[in-house]
Amino acid sequence: MRRLITIACKGSTLAGTLDEAPGTTGLLIVSGGNEIRTGAHRGMAMLAQRLAADGWPVLRFDRRGIGDSEGDNAGFEASGPDIAAAAAAFRIQCPQLRIVAGFGNCDAATALALFGADAGVDALILANPWVIEPNGDLPPPAAIRARYAERLLSLDGWKRLLTGSVNLRALLRGIGAVARPATPSVLAARLADALSAYRGSIRIILAERDGTALAFADTWRRPAFAALAARITIDRIQTGSHSFARGDDPDRLAMAVMTALRSYGQGRTND
Repeated sequence: MRRLITIACKGSTLAGTLDEAPGTTGLLIVSGGNEIRTGAHRGMAMLAQRLAADGWPVLRFDRRGIGDSEGDNAGFEASGPDIAAAAAAFRIQCPQLRIVAGFGNCDAATALALFGADAGVDALILANPWVIEPNGDLPPPAAIRARYAERLLSLDGWKRLLTGSVNLRALLRGIGAVARPATPSVLAARLADALSAYRGSIRIILAERDGTALAFADTWRRPAFAALAARITIDRIQTGSHSFARGDDPDRLAMAVMTALRSYGQGRTND
């Protein structure tokens, strides 16, 4: 059964949606950006419905200042209290829960990594973690490299270059961004520290052709993350959709999340 709940957080009331189920492992969905709890293209609402039908309770919520929730929107960097309040409310609403796993996409994934331990979240499922520092209006260098490589390997890309239909100014800006020495972002360093300190299970899901995922994959190869590779599983979904909204992306995302939840504990029954 799906029902609405309210959650107290720092003097504000958050709006939440609970998909009830009997399982002892539940999923707390944290929304990214300024996205409401329904998710892009209703993706998070549909994911919650699917998981609950298979036995896992799911709670989604709007953080302060977003959607139906009160308060001021201070961005993902200030969402620690919201995540903690939602996790506590989830356990109250579903007292059978033994494990609360957190799922988030983009900066919600990063927020869960930074604040999940203090919020009492037992396991992390992080999709396309956000590690990008602002660079004007340019995409991350890793995304620029991937896009240029794809174009140079295609006949159409060479035709556009030779016929002058390529914007040379934009091309040179992109080349300049790639050519500049890469400097580790402060946010990436904080993420590496948080993941290293986290004692629960961690699983990462990447939309392989998405710019945010490409930036994370590039960061993942740096020394700060080297020690994490042995204990963190990375699932890759062949899509360029940041929100896993194309074709069979929703099915593949659901399967990746279900695989993680099954490794933590029971879904359909409490036995």
